[in-house]
Amino acid sequence: MTQIVRMNRVRPMDIVNEFERLFERPFDFPVQRTWNVAVDVAENEDGYVVKASLPGINIDDLDITFEDNVLTLKGEMKLDETIDEEDYVIQERRHGQFMRSIRFPTAVDSNKIEATYENGVLTLQVPKMEEVKPKHIKVKVS
Repeated sequence: MTQIVRMNRVRPMDIVNEFERLFERPFDFPVQRTWNVAVDVAENEDGYVVKASLPGINIDDLDITFEDNVLTLKGEMKLDETIDEEDYVIQERRHGQFMRSIRFPTAVDSNKIEATYENGVLTLQVPKMEEVKPKHIKVKVS
């Protein structure tokens, strides 16, 4: 048996009117710039190596946390205050707040995570827990 379904037809003017109404609403909320940090994550037998591109960041504006097997990088790149906003001809460098979280597929030892920052690259050494590291078993021949 065929079922009959009633369709609500949308008239083109309804879409245009709704679009116009969107821009009539006041913007009462502050606009904040956010962006993602480019990261590379590599795995080896002992753990993970995380590299994040953060050129020009002040390390005091960076917060690194680890909770429930999730590493989170949070911070803010400040705008150059020596140049007035209206004086820019081209402005392509990122600024504003950022946050990036990485969930690891195996348990890691959060007490042994090490972070270094060199040439605009943040590098984190994230070791695996001893229980999840692969064990090599030697075969004895008799």
